[in-house]
Amino acid sequence: MMPQMDEKCSGYSLKAPGSSGAPLHLPGGGSFPRVDDHLVEPEVTRDEIIDGRRVVAMPAEAPHAIWHGDLLYVLRTYVAPGYCGAADLLTRQGERSDFSTDVCIYKDGVDPSTGTRYLEEMTFEVVSEHGERDVTEKAVEMHRRGVRRIFAVFVEGPQLCEWSSEEQSWCPLEAGSWIEDRCLVTPLAVAALLDADLADNAVAEALVAKGNQGRAEGRAEGIASSILAILEERGDRGRCGATREDPALFRL
Repeated sequence: MMPQMDEKCSGYSLKAPGSSGAPLHLPGGGSFPRVDDHLVEPEVTRDEIIDGRRVVAMPAEAPHAIWHGDLLYVLRTYVAPGYCGAADLLTRQGERSDFSTDVCIYKDGVDPSTGTRYLEEMTFEVVSEHGERDVTEKAVEMHRRGVRRIFAVFVEGPQLCEWSSEEQSWCPLEAGSWIEDRCLVTPLAVAALLDADLADNAVAEALVAKGNQGRAEGRAEGIASSILAILEERGDRGRCGATREDPALFRL
């Protein structure tokens, strides 16, 4: 049996500014702008707006940038059929909020109620020491908008947390637990988002779940055949002793 995440675990130390701890309630239908009705200009400015506060989305340094890349690498393979994965997708989250998250998953197609893409269902942020205020305020705004699940990787630790709307704080997830969701093709090990070595195994598991294992092996075999053909043309095959079954070819 797959271990379950504890939805009622004690909150991470970061709480929503000014929060009483009471759960938020979604406004009535039609009270939000469309997700693509932006307050800032996408792909032109680095500005974002969080509850009326203008911030600048600065380029990242290591290790933040490394974590960002690893997160995208793993999550992309876990996206279930009928859903899309995206990075740095700008979304109008409210009347006074227009910002992106590091990685998100949302339903494919057009939302008939708005005539535009669907709202994100899951979001993931990589958080360094100086981004704690922003990510917490973003979580409040996204929950209010209707984003179902909001995660953050806190680089110091590291620690993966999920936003708790009841406690208005970040809930740490055990490294031995799993994230299960309709957006994911198979349950995702929390440890895979915290350890680069485990990330490769998790990606392989997701590809098997999607039925892509044979396709991946076929591509590798094709690459190996191409390499051997080039070696034969150069007359180098005999000297290197390579064969089609040589495992070294599949590590290129």
